[in-house]
Amino acid sequence: MELKLLDKNGKSAKKSVTVSDATFGREFNEALVHQLVVAYMANARVATRSQKTRGTVKHSTRKPYAQKGTGNARSGMTSSPIWRGGGRTFPNSPDENFSHKMNRKAYRVGMRSILSELVRQERLSIVEEFKVETPKTKQLVDKIKDMGYTQGVLVLTDAFDENLYLSSRNLTNVMVVEAQYADPVSLVQFPNVVATAGALKKLEEMLA
Repeated sequence: MELKLLDKNGKSAKKSVTVSDATFGREFNEALVHQLVVAYMANARVATRSQKTRGTVKHSTRKPYAQKGTGNARSGMTSSPIWRGGGRTFPNSPDENFSHKMNRKAYRVGMRSILSELVRQERLSIVEEFKVETPKTKQLVDKIKDMGYTQGVLVLTDAFDENLYLSSRNLTNVMVVEAQYADPVSLVQFPNVVATAGALKKLEEMLA
């Protein structure tokens, strides 16, 4: 498969990049991509919520009222779950596990499916290089506008670029990551994905 290559200004370089059909020419598997996105978001969750049981709430051990003669049901402690301020019957635990298991083969097939759909929808652009001379946010904004992108952009690089990182960290609609750290949620979420030729090769090696 041949993909068009753009120069650093976003114009056609009259060149093409040869990529694998197995990675960028697959059919879209919606069910698998959904499973992949849900698993990624679930594995990113941190179990910080915690509730108390009837044994851990702060309360008095004094009997709230007499056993007989009041007409109420018998009650021994105010820590009972049926009392206001009492413990929970099935409390949330801070060691709760939200992780979803996904096989490595299924993960790779899902990522290939996403990349193939980006190519079909013409949301994936390949550039020779993507750099800014100095770590200035305005330079990066101007570069993205000159390339014709008015919405969110995900930039995939083959190596860490400090200037790009510093220039993009204050922009809510621009994200710069190395190809090896590309995640399915970002690939699906951003309307435009710009990858360098080197990043493309790294993706192919990772998903082979």
